[in-house]
Amino acid sequence: MDAENYGLYFHFPFCLRRCRYCDFYSTERKLARIPAYVRALMREIEWTGAAGGSPCADSVFFGGGTPSLLEPGQLGRVLDRIRKSFRLDPQAEITLEANPGTVDRARLAAFRAAGVNRLSLGIQSADDGELRMLGRIHTYAEAEQACRDARRAGFANISLDLIYGLPGQTEAAWTHTLERALALGPEHLSLYALTLERGTELARAVRRGALPAPEDDAAAEMYERAEEMLAAAGYRHYEISNWARDASPAAGAESADLCVPGFPARACRHNLRYWLIRPYLGFGAGAHGCAAGKRYANIRSVEKFIDRIRTGTPRRFPLTPAASRSSAHTREDELREAMWLGLRLTEAGVSREAYRSRFGEDYCVRFRKEIDSSITDGLLEWTRNGEALRLTPRGRLLGNRVFQLFV
Repeated sequence: MDAENYGLYFHFPFCLRRCRYCDFYSTERKLARIPAYVRALMREIEWTGAAGGSPCADSVFFGGGTPSLLEPGQLGRVLDRIRKSFRLDPQAEITLEANPGTVDRARLAAFRAAGVNRLSLGIQSADDGELRMLGRIHTYAEAEQACRDARRAGFANISLDLIYGLPGQTEAAWTHTLERALALGPEHLSLYALTLERGTELARAVRRGALPAPEDDAAAEMYERAEEMLAAAGYRHYEISNWARDASPAAGAESADLCVPGFPARACRHNLRYWLIRPYLGFGAGAHGCAAGKRYANIRSVEKFIDRIRTGTPRRFPLTPAASRSSAHTREDELREAMWLGLRLTEAGVSREAYRSRFGEDYCVRFRKEIDSSITDGLLEWTRNGEALRLTPRGRLLGNRVFQLFV
């Protein structure tokens, strides 16, 4: 993955209704602000591209919130502005997160025609009771229909998001969700253990006893069950929470052009940038970026974002007037991040030679104590004759214990 290319992340914080577990920046009942927000995004794109000298980009990711609330024409205009402001790879991966309750076949076809070539559907569960508990606005039947509509609209690269470890969830219910999801034949799956984030409606419900607290042991068993089922179905477990199919060029031109060497053909190219410590730019309210030696975050307010872009002036790349904070991204930061983020890559791990080539030093020298203790505890192992370090199966269940050693 070329370090001179950028990934572009766009945060679209609008929702019809906020999910009960979500702590990402999002807002309800402000859909009338979308046109002004899109205009501000386009100006932010133009300023960033000009300040960076029309940089190269090879991935675009529209996240949220609910970016599928964008009108396809609005998304098309944003993509046009990206192409005018950046040297966007003609084979770039362009992902749109979508809530099944906000799309139909015609809308999906319009998104595909606008240039989106990867769809990430937030299905979360195949149980309607669990969906209601999570505060989702769709049923599982609607999620299945959205997936079928996406296929008919021309999407050959579909990812499904699922959540496990829910209050009161049984392993049988989780197995049923996995079976139903696999029957849809997605190219990619992202499976996340529920985290009760402070301040969320779901966390408050558990705290007051309205819902049982999730059980860590049960969640671990569900994760292991997913590993077994997805491996049997032909998916490669390339990152702690992510599985993807391999695909041959015969499956479509995109499958060959968008793959990253060493990873499954359908691995998420944009998200690999984060785990491989490659530069990315964030656009929109609440977005984060890391480029040109800086980490930064935009202000978490739709109104203030629009106003800052409307009244502000360009800043030095990669910042815009929307940035509310920034800090230096140092060599020491990269040395450590390359370890704890790289260890999330369950197949590849952290290559000793690649690390040495990039930083000019051996991680076995700098982090000898941390590595030895984790190997002794059965959390890390050497692979490929000592060429790379990766998590063991036990380490994948206790990854945070390992990552904290390198933070």
